[in-house]
Amino acid sequence: MTPTLTYAYAVCRPHEALPGTDAPVRILTAGPLTAVVQDVPAADHTEEALRRRLSDRAELERCARAHHEVITAVSAVTATVPLPLATLYRSDERIREALREKETSFLAALDRLAGRQEWGVKVYAPTTPPPVRETAAVDTGRAYLDRVRNRHQGREQRQNAALQAAERVDAVVRGFAVATRRLRPHGVEVTGKDRAHILNAAYLLDTARTRELRAALTSLRRDEPAIQIDLSGPWPPYSFTDAFAGTGAAP
Repeated sequence: MTPTLTYAYAVCRPHEALPGTDAPVRILTAGPLTAVVQDVPAADHTEEALRRRLSDRAELERCARAHHEVITAVSAVTATVPLPLATLYRSDERIREALREKETSFLAALDRLAGRQEWGVKVYAPTTPPPVRETAAVDTGRAYLDRVRNRHQGREQRQNAALQAAERVDAVVRGFAVATRRLRPHGVEVTGKDRAHILNAAYLLDTARTRELRAALTSLRRDEPAIQIDLSGPWPPYSFTDAFAGTGAAP
């Protein structure tokens, strides 16, 4: 028999019917908690094998999508604590031990997450186009320097105005949220050269407030035309369960 490890996707309370996914998942129960798991070949999930696989962008994306699919399916029917990508245990019993060890924390998290979803809000500002090349015949040196200084001041003013607009967006969305988290903005390699990422935030909202959130962002897009506001979600509460990031037991 091929040696296997147990890959854990998420923790929830026992549920009468977990939704089907493409992955052959199963459930393990320990008292009031259930782990959603899958058997995986041990040889493919050693530290070296995982490092090699996850350093390949295409393979990392494939693994992340499969992980997310299971977590999304479970969180659609019950409050769920997502576990990090490649959370592995040597045996089913080791998972049950981990559930018992962290039972109080898991139950508190599930209570906090019940009836709530994560939403992401990103705010972008257009970048200033490159200045038009000046020729010496157009201006004196002083006039040229004045124009350069004015362009620099104008760029700073636009940047400050965009940052203030982003803070207004954050303040409005915080008013709907029960928890918030600021994330690192993306760099130019993700956003491209035509816009700057100035707000990257996650918000945990009661599901019943989704319509209010969408209406508020529609108004903000009208009132803040100098920035671009993107809403994504709902997501499983990835940004609000970091306390369980070290739950796994590496082989």
